Amino acid sequence: MKKYFVTLAVIMFASISIFAQRNVGTSTTSHTDIFGNTVTTHRDAYGRTTGTSTTGRADIFGNTTTTHRDAYGNTIGTSTTGKSDIFGNTTTTHRDSYGNSTGTSTTGSADIFGNTVTTHRDTYGNSTGTSTTGSTDIFGNTTTTHRDAYGNTTGTSTTGSTDIFGNKTTQQKSNTGNSIWTW
Repeated sequence: MKKYFVTLAVIMFASISIFAQRNVGTSTTSHTDIFGNTVTTHRDAYGRTTGTSTTGRADIFGNTTTTHRDAYGNTIGTSTTGKSDIFGNTTTTHRDSYGNSTGTSTTGSADIFGNTVTTHRDTYGNSTGTSTTGSTDIFGNTTTTHRDAYGNTTGTSTTGSTDIFGNKTTQQKSNTGNSIWTW
């Protein structure tokens, strides 16, 4: 009987561990500088900088480009967001360091519950997952739930309110311990 309870306890602990989310890092966005750029610094779970994403001002066509760099400052890709279309959708095109398209992320308008869904697609137009952002809670936090192409939750991103220095931090958590993003 004692062996049965020990086995049951181990199974329960393993089950809880499987569904527990793991901290995989943070992304801190600074306020806009004098040139109109906004810099987001990405850090891993240990606080080490893994890269940056710098978003410039919109160009004359209404497009906004974010340049992604690794921890050494090397450009690893860009994400260009266009203006909203007549249906209220906004599409971001992701490119690698050579300018080749690696996929898109299309964000629709908010639904009646205040949720906004972003659908991620690969270069062939196949859906690779979604990111659903809910409305801001009473503490000023906004949570985005990331799901893979099969609808399984891969993780969450929770953005807090702006601090006294004008910075916003997003806490990234993974259900698998791997990357939470699907694009």
